[in-house]
Amino acid sequence: MNKPSRGMQWAAYIVLTAGALIMLVPFYQMISTSLMKAGDELTLPPKLYPDPVMWSNFAKVWIEVNFVRYSMNSLFVTVLDLIGTVASCAIVAYGLAFFEFRGRNLIFIAMLGTMMLPSQVTMIPTYFIWKELDMLNSYYPLILRSFLGTAFGIFLLHQFFKTLPRELYDAAWVDGANPWKIFYKVYLPLTTPALSALAVFTFISSWNGTLEPLIYLQDKKLYTLPLGLLFLKNEVDNKMTLIMAGSVITVLPVIIVFLFAQRHFVQGIASTGLKG
Repeated sequence: MNKPSRGMQWAAYIVLTAGALIMLVPFYQMISTSLMKAGDELTLPPKLYPDPVMWSNFAKVWIEVNFVRYSMNSLFVTVLDLIGTVASCAIVAYGLAFFEFRGRNLIFIAMLGTMMLPSQVTMIPTYFIWKELDMLNSYYPLILRSFLGTAFGIFLLHQFFKTLPRELYDAAWVDGANPWKIFYKVYLPLTTPALSALAVFTFISSWNGTLEPLIYLQDKKLYTLPLGLLFLKNEVDNKMTLIMAGSVITVLPVIIVFLFAQRHFVQGIASTGLKG
């Protein structure tokens, strides 16, 4: 395959840079509006930058609108969801990848089939299950499900486990290691990229989750950050500057996590499904 000419490379860089700048416009608008004085966001022509810069918008949202509590609630739910999802998916994927038993392929196909179902199909039956268990208006529906694994997470890790040599398992077994020891001593350290990718996906999904907290949480003290942001406009008389300040607070942890885990995340996605 011929190497692209320098002109084609420069053209690709220009197109990609232009696309990146376009994608950053809404993000810049959110940050800019969050730092404006109330009312400046409605002026015509619209202001391109805040003048004066109102850092007090973040303090007001963080303290007066109780975003401290919402953030702690989100952190609690997200951390437990992250632990449950990564641990349960790794165990199930390991079992499906390395153990031979009757019905294994059927179980795997049925699990993949659940990914084809829209969440709206199972939303109402799931709600009534938690209702019968008397767990509404609590974090149980948001946390316990993660310890049962997710179809996407199991599939992601299963495909990664299949790229690892089976000879490692056989050699460890001959040396006297049991299946659990082989799992966490041999294979688990090798799956760091895939585990990191799953962790990032889970963190983003759990941290940004709005629908399930909206369904299961009625007590305002239990609100997570996205749910608190959803009802923020009722607490601040629809002041867009404070709503945008709350949006910046909500999205900042996701950006930080992705930047720190980017290398492992990309490596995990790129290597999943490649048979070694």
